[in-house]
Amino acid sequence: MEKHPKKRALRIAILDLYDGYPNQGMQNIRDIIAQYAHNNNLIIESSEFDVRRLMQIPDHSYDAYISSGGPGSPIDSIDSLWEKQYFDWLESIEEWNNNDSNSQKKHILFICHSFQLACRYYQVGLVCKRKSTSFGIFPIHQLENANDDAVFEGLKNTFYAVDSRDYQVISPNYSIIEKMGGKILSIEKERPHVPFERAIMAVRFNKYFVGTQFHPEADPIGMSSHLQTEERKQAVINNFGEEKWASIVEQLHDPEKISWTHNCILPNFLNTVLESNKL
Repeated sequence: MEKHPKKRALRIAILDLYDGYPNQGMQNIRDIIAQYAHNNNLIIESSEFDVRRLMQIPDHSYDAYISSGGPGSPIDSIDSLWEKQYFDWLESIEEWNNNDSNSQKKHILFICHSFQLACRYYQVGLVCKRKSTSFGIFPIHQLENANDDAVFEGLKNTFYAVDSRDYQVISPNYSIIEKMGGKILSIEKERPHVPFERAIMAVRFNKYFVGTQFHPEADPIGMSSHLQTEERKQAVINNFGEEKWASIVEQLHDPEKISWTHNCILPNFLNTVLESNKL
């Protein structure tokens, strides 16, 4: 009888920063992890931690950590207990990775709200409120730094992603980024008709930590279904207009847009975890 290859095990902690707010992000992350496990003949053990409501923080027993988006201001949480615990956890993971006796390094992916928090924590740029809400599917421009970054492998120099935010990271502090061993991977779309600085859209903080302002987990099929429910359709139309709603729905069916991003970034991140720790 032919023996099946033994499945490898990977432990992932998902840090939920949605504060109980209804969202698609968490389910999208779960689905990508499940599909990745299937595609790679892996056993993946995942646990979820409600960071803001229940102040839950994972320990060091995981191989990878995915920190989600979430509602609200990434500035107003300064001095909150949950944020202090979150940053203490982040510091502890960094200390673990800097300890040469720990051969199994810990990887973190920060998404949207988590990305803004990480940028403020590391002081890589100015975290501030946008003049208006960014909501929709937008082109993201890769910088030359991203060409050799494994998490961006397979993406075109200009790719598309779901953007939903009232805040932004601008005015990068290059000296701090360089000292950390980091690099800016991508920036906001060009807007020659608008006199505003383009926001940072992705950062490699160090060898093991990377973050995106956009939502790489966004699933075009699920998002399309969600946007076409009467309640969500009306909410988008009321806030952004019917033309915006129709444009988003149309772009979700374009295989060259967010499907490509959805299929690259999170799976690439998990690939780096496997390769780094030889799991």
